[in-house]
Order: sequence, then C-alpha cells, then structure tokens
Amino acid sequence: MNPLIEAVDLSYTYRAGSGKEVQALNGINLQVNRGEILAITGQNGSGKSTLARHFNGLLTPKAGKVLVEGLSVAEKENIPEIRKIVGMVFQNPDNQLISSIVEEDIAFGPENLGLTPAVIRDRVEYALETLGLQDLRSESPNQLSEGQKQLVAIAGVIAMKPRCIVLDEPTAHLDPRGRRGVLDSILHLNREEGITTVLLTHFMNEAVHCNRMIVMDQGVIKMEGSPGEVFRRREQIISLGLDLPVAAQLARGLRSRGIEVPEDIIQTEEIIDCLCRLK
Repeated sequence: MNPLIEAVDLSYTYRAGSGKEVQALNGINLQVNRGEILAITGQNGSGKSTLARHFNGLLTPKAGKVLVEGLSVAEKENIPEIRKIVGMVFQNPDNQLISSIVEEDIAFGPENLGLTPAVIRDRVEYALETLGLQDLRSESPNQLSEGQKQLVAIAGVIAMKPRCIVLDEPTAHLDPRGRRGVLDSILHLNREEGITTVLLTHFMNEAVHCNRMIVMDQGVIKMEGSPGEVFRRREQIISLGLDLPVAAQLARGLRSRGIEVPEDIIQTEEIIDCLCRLK
C-alpha cells in the first residue's frame, strides 16, 4: 500500500516551563492510507496533537522521520508543497477565521496559493456548496454559532483542495447537535469528496464512524485497528482512561441483565435496530 503520510520511528521532545525535557512522542510508526478516515484518540497529553502537527510540518521530528507523499517534513523547502497536500483545522475556529465576511474568509487560502480570481471563485463556491454554507456566505463569522464557525474553518481549508485534512478535536467546544453537524460534514468530505481524513477526538461516538483508529497514551500507540476490533478490547480501553461508545455501554448493560445483545455493537443505529428486533 502506498501511504499518503508515513511516520517512521518518530520521536519528539520539548522543554517544559520548568526546564525539564518531556518526551511527547516515542518511536511512533504509523501510516495514513489514501482515502481513509483515521481516528486518533487518547486522553489529553497522550501525544495525539503533537503527532498531528508533524503531518503538515508545524513540528519536525527530533528523531525518526515523517513523509508526506514521499516529502520529508524536516526539509524546509518541502513545507509549502506539504501544506498544499495536508490541510489542518484546529480545535478553536476563532484561531483560523480572519475576515469579516464568510466567503472572503474561505477565499483567503486559495488567494495565498496565487490562484486566479476565477479559480478562487470556483473554489469558494465548491466549499460553500460542499458544507451547505451558501446561505451564510455574506454573514460575519462573529455572528455565527460555534458549529457554523467550525464549518467555515473547514471550508477555508477544503477550498485549497488538499488531498488530506487533519482535524484536531474539531467538536470539543460544541453541543451535541453542533458535534453531529460537524461530524456529518467530515464524513461527507471523506466519503463523497474522497479527502483522506485524520480526526483527533476523545469522543468515542465519533471514532466509531472511522475506517481505522489508534489509541495513544504517553506518547506511544497502545491500540490500533478497526473501531470494532479496538472496542472489543473493553478492559484495555477503560484502563487507558477512555469510555466505550454509548451504544456499546448500553449493549453491555443489557447483556448484564440477561438480554441477548451482540457483543460487537458500537454504533447507535446498531443498538436501535437490535432493540427493535427484540421488541
């Protein structure tokens, strides 16, 4: 398999405020495959954000290497091309919104690529339509809900037509409805637009929708596999300070009461279907 992103023996240390050196990543080996949606999960401080910041050259390895389509992030001359390939969306959309009008904000990235006005207009229309933001094009981002702001931030990245988008806890500050709206848009970008997606999240109900997931702890990868494979290892998930998806928790509770429910249920739709059949 020809990966889009590859980390080989990646390690990273930083100096804390106390002057003590902290090992944030330790010997990470990971591939991000073209067209997949990969969830990276773990508690705060597990190293997942540090790892993701290597994917578009915001950080460079202290040891090992990270390649994006064969280009090393450690070579400064590669960074402009790498950032065309891999776009990044951060947890707080206010850090990425810079214009007073939504469509102008979305146009900022393509303008910096030196594209012609006609191509920029096409890119903005593509992003607005893909994320269902047409009615907000003339609005001020400051007047939008947090969920809408996050969608505008994502639109600004996809208008640059990256082959991969990395989202660092994009729903952390949203209510459940806002989280669902942003997640639906992320899944659409991957499944309908073919954009390779890396989703950093501590919400297990988001991870279940991904093709593959890894679980990090103290700078190393502790678990890796499909969501079904990972969540079958319930005790290990819990020992790492993470929760099971709500559907898996409910199924587990039903089984403890003698109700025959499959052990591989992890999605809400699956538990609903199972309960309907039991009825």
